[in-house]
Formats: sequence, C-alpha cells, structure tokens
Amino acid sequence: MEFNIEKFDHYSKIEVLEEKLDTHIAPALKSELVLISGKGEKNVIMDLSKCKYCDSSGLSAILVANRLCKNANGIFILTGLNDAVERLITISQLDTVLNITPTVQDAVKLVEAEQKSG
Repeated sequence: MEFNIEKFDHYSKIEVLEEKLDTHIAPALKSELVLISGKGEKNVIMDLSKCKYCDSSGLSAILVANRLCKNANGIFILTGLNDAVERLITISQLDTVLNITPTVQDAVKLVEAEQKSG
C-alpha cells in the first residue's frame, strides 16, 4: 500500500506511506485524488512526513491535488515536509502557491478556519 486515505467530516487526509513520491506512485495518487474530488471532497490534507524524496511526477500529483481542491472552492494543504522535499518545493517556487503546515494538526486547524470563513 503506497498511501492511506482517511475521510473526516470536512476533509480527507492522504498519508503517503512510501519514502519516495515518484513515478512509481504518483500516477496512482493522481487517480485517487480525482476519485476523491469526484465524490465531492474539496478539502484535502496530504501528509508527507514519511516521504524523504519527491521528483517532478510527485510534484505534479501535488499540483493536481491543489488544482482539484481550488476548482471545488476547497483547500489543499501539504504537511510533514522533510528538508529535501521542502527544498524542492521552494526551488520550484511552489511554496508561494501551496498551503504548507508543519503538522497535520495545524492543517486541520486551517481547514476548520476555511470552513468558518467560507
């Protein structure tokens, strides 16, 4: 199993269980994101705390998630980034586009704040 998906009241949490978010799991992750979105979920938290490496296909999956949530007027939050993954996101200048929190708890608070304001 490459990732674990949990459904909560106002969001779905996807935890990537692999150390590498790359071409081996990114396509399956994208498919899963499209399915979640198709079921009407608009808020997604992606936990990458177990992930030590991400390549361009992994970034692409992250951007798909961000776009699907935005299109549904929801919020996508990335959490648990290690140094290497965070550096990649910063170099790609995606830190200006994505919502990033240090912990899942912080991400949940952000979703709840969005729920209240939206």
